Amino acid sequence: MGAALAGFDFDLYVIGGGSGGVRAARMAAATGARVALAEHSRMGGTCVIRGCVPKKLMVFASSFRDMPAEARAYGWDIPDGTFDWLPFRTRLHGELDRLEAVYRDLLADSGVAMHDATARLTSPHDVALSDGRTFSAAHVLIATGGRPERPEMANAHLGIVSDDIFVLDALPRRALVVGGGFIACEMACILVGLGVAVTQYYRGAQVLRGFDDEARGLVAEAMCARGIDLRLGTNIIAMAPADAPHLPPDGVGTDAAMGAPTAEADLAGPPTGPAGAVPPPRGPVWVKPSMGPDGVYDVVLFATGRTPSSRNLGLEALGVQIGRRGEIAVDAHSQTAVPSIFAIGDVTNRVNLTPVAIRDAMAFVDTVFRGRPTPVDHDLIPWAVFTQPELGSVGLTEEDARAQEPIEVYATSFRPLRSAFAGAADRVMMKLIVARASRRVLGCHIVAPEAGEMIQLAAVAIKMGATKEDFDRVCAVHPTMAEELVTMRNPVRTA
Repeated sequence: MGAALAGFDFDLYVIGGGSGGVRAARMAAATGARVALAEHSRMGGTCVIRGCVPKKLMVFASSFRDMPAEARAYGWDIPDGTFDWLPFRTRLHGELDRLEAVYRDLLADSGVAMHDATARLTSPHDVALSDGRTFSAAHVLIATGGRPERPEMANAHLGIVSDDIFVLDALPRRALVVGGGFIACEMACILVGLGVAVTQYYRGAQVLRGFDDEARGLVAEAMCARGIDLRLGTNIIAMAPADAPHLPPDGVGTDAAMGAPTAEADLAGPPTGPAGAVPPPRGPVWVKPSMGPDGVYDVVLFATGRTPSSRNLGLEALGVQIGRRGEIAVDAHSQTAVPSIFAIGDVTNRVNLTPVAIRDAMAFVDTVFRGRPTPVDHDLIPWAVFTQPELGSVGLTEEDARAQEPIEVYATSFRPLRSAFAGAADRVMMKLIVARASRRVLGCHIVAPEAGEMIQLAAVAIKMGATKEDFDRVCAVHPTMAEELVTMRNPVRTA
């Protein structure tokens, strides 16, 4: 890998100003390296500008829906209120502007040259910018992240993607969320919490594929209890503007009356811009599902997956291997088949989480600029799904652990004190997966308010190799939900 080579404009050129790219640029500059970074959009990337941060702020906003009723149960005289989208959106955008400025200041203070332009490689060491400038670098790091994708079907441009939620001019009255992953489920919970009537289609048998079966079942049950019309085993087979001529005046009718829209029924024109651009106002959308009645929605949100942003970077012509989904192929040190070119974060499609991209960046800097070859560590990564209630997970699911070795399962589900006192039916779940031979805790799964906060601490113990007996030796903090993690004495089943 080696140190910087002489005769280049920079020792490192980073393409992509998200969390991973910014961290790599700053940490490399701290070693004395000459570093530049190109970002064609806003500094901060998906997480800060159109992902984790604005999403979590919307989660907070939506969680106040049930607060007045709960407060009244505790003796407070608080009336039900109404949510006003525009003041919230204004404040949200102000916070994002502030965070972008913080990122720019961090880069400037680190001595990183910032180029607000689109970049592509013309050789293993040469970067051409959309403003006409060119630069050379000893090492190039691709940290361009990913982008939401729309399905390949007629009129898909009538729908929006997750990026667009944060810049809507108004909240819809009726929304259809398509997908069953964590983004789809989080967005469905957010929208229903803000007062939107939400329908969700997912073509699978249960949402949150890949998570523990019991945990995702409880989340799905809670989503339905919150008012989400969750339709499993269902997908869109056709969509069109609700005022298209082939539809009845009210936009609703039998399948026979309406027929199925075709490409010729696309009355709204061609798709607009890249993923992330807000479609112009198009009016309500008529949707024909694979099961159940047709519907008309003010907004159709596609949350059906993300694609690595590796296009138009000039990589394939240089010998960089690109996978079927557009992911950049790298080794354990994030190096591509071209020795001078590296890639980290979502563009590699390894583990698509912001903290993982940051850790990838640190391992890259240690390897290339500190002379300490450091492979990325993607083992035992904790996850949090910010539905309501949240789902926190680390390690193996019961299903995966059972296929690996004999296990014991410790689990409990109960009504937490706070909601039980208020008369709510909400339930939480705590679950530990334990290896019968070694007694190590192989996985922990929590469905509860603030599960994301709890799973972070549980992940520390599990990463350190804690056994079930280590958990048992810890004194419980009472009364809390989390105390159940250290008070479950008997397995509910073995496998």
